[in-house]
Amino acid sequence: MRQLTTAVPVLLGPCLAALGPFCQLASAATVVSIGDGDTISVLERGQTLKVRLACIDAPETAQRPFGLASRNQLRSLLPLGSTVSLRVQAVDRYGRSVAEVIGKGLINLAMVQSGQAFVYRPYLGRCDRGAYVVAERQAQAQRLGVWAVPGGITRPWDFRHWGAGHHSAGAVPTAANSSTPVSHPQSAQPSGGQTTCKQIGSFARAQELLRQGHRYLDRNGDGVACESLR
Repeated sequence: MRQLTTAVPVLLGPCLAALGPFCQLASAATVVSIGDGDTISVLERGQTLKVRLACIDAPETAQRPFGLASRNQLRSLLPLGSTVSLRVQAVDRYGRSVAEVIGKGLINLAMVQSGQAFVYRPYLGRCDRGAYVVAERQAQAQRLGVWAVPGGITRPWDFRHWGAGHHSAGAVPTAANSSTPVSHPQSAQPSGGQTTCKQIGSFARAQELLRQGHRYLDRNGDGVACESLR
């Protein structure tokens, strides 16, 4: 595996202590393409390196229009040809370097601040958890980006798990701190009568039904259905 060269030693010490050769900084890497809201390619020493932004998860491209908006936001933060440094944390199963990207500030965090990516809590251990969580809460309070939908759109990890066919424009909210995919029980589909939250069994499915017009599921009128299922 090709190791990255060191560029900013002040950021390197804690990384090396935790991950050794997997945590080094690219020297003067140049952005050559933006895949989506959390994936880029850079040119470093004449070789192309694919990078997955660490500690965040952006909407999938199929989650229209949120995936496109996320990609556009990342493009605005990292124009093609711009120079970045990488705080690499690992290499994923696809061979991508998982890294915090430093351009004009910390790009990963900026994506969360703008509401164009979620904090990826299961993989937050080597990032500043407090900073990321606070940024997400502020974006949610301002209803930015993915938070324009009450509760936030379907989380990208759930979207990948369920498959695009189960979603309408990727705009089905899940619990704000959910990291475990939930199922869509077939018996939860209303057929004329009112279905109870217990019968639905899924917070995400309840929000989808609310969006379809089943307002009886939102008993207190706060725009969130079946809060007991959170």
